[in-house]
Amino acid sequence: MQNTSFSCWWLVIPAAVAGLIYLLAPVLMPFVIGALLAYLADPLADRLEAWKLGRTTAVVIVFGLLLLLLIVVLLILIPALERQVSRFLTDLPRYLGWIRDTLIPWLEARLGIDLAEYDPRAVVELLQQDWRRAGGIAAAVAGSLTRSGAVILGWLMNALLIPVVTFYLLRDWDRLVAGVANLLPRRTLPTAARLAREADEVLGAFLRGQLSVMVALGVIYSTGLALVGLNTAMVIGMIAGIISFIPYLGSFVGVVLGVLAALVQFHDLWHVGLVLAVFGVGQMLEGMILTPLLVGDRIGLHPVTVIFAVMAGGQLFGFLGVLLALPTASVIMVLLRHVHELYRASAWYA
Repeated sequence: MQNTSFSCWWLVIPAAVAGLIYLLAPVLMPFVIGALLAYLADPLADRLEAWKLGRTTAVVIVFGLLLLLLIVVLLILIPALERQVSRFLTDLPRYLGWIRDTLIPWLEARLGIDLAEYDPRAVVELLQQDWRRAGGIAAAVAGSLTRSGAVILGWLMNALLIPVVTFYLLRDWDRLVAGVANLLPRRTLPTAARLAREADEVLGAFLRGQLSVMVALGVIYSTGLALVGLNTAMVIGMIAGIISFIPYLGSFVGVVLGVLAALVQFHDLWHVGLVLAVFGVGQMLEGMILTPLLVGDRIGLHPVTVIFAVMAGGQLFGFLGVLLALPTASVIMVLLRHVHELYRASAWYA
């Protein structure tokens, strides 16, 4: 009877945790992001500790490096992205005109259908009206602060909480892990420690490796598209790199956006072929060099499993679920491997 009730608790606890995450999702975002950043930075802090530095001193150095890296990235990316977006808005009437005068007639001739009358000037006029009204945005925002002050304050608090949570979690990370280990039943400690090590290897391989792959692909795509001559090379390349953690989605979105941009900018198939070559080379580098070198084969999640995990996490918990989907799936995979080993060693299987 006691074993049965104990087993039931192991079923109730995960369900209760999932329910709490669902209810507290709006306020958990800074804590989850802070925990992920602390987990990523903990090995570097441990290495500094091995050089006879105190934990707090090591955390301050690591935290300073993270802030410096963030500032440098923002100083480099934001002005470049702003220039490309401004250039896109300037060229938007020409793009819409090409769609109306070239693309739509070509589609009608090839598909044998009549598309609805499309006048891009209406879209341009609407955007121009919005820009003319932009001068009154500040007054409108100021007038709505009393109505939406709580939302703005909550957003600012979340943004400010992330570095605070990251610092304290990183400083006390080893102590927290030891505290969790002390709570486990002694007879299950060896098995739990082994599973924790395997989960740490999988999570480390995914989070650190996949983040490196995303950055590398973003740089490769942006550089390649810039060499092709696309005005929006960085925007398309970084979008494709950021969402490349979902198998095939990053390259698919990048190809679609790159081909459309090449068509409306150059009006020929030569540049379309160059765009396809850029993403083909990127995929080859990802499959043959980047993923084996930076991620390895320790994760072992099937692409369909990855897609399902991301979609299920987003459906259940929103953006928080997207952040937690693949780490959670990686840990579940480790537990399923353990269950599979127990099953193969059981008398029932034999």
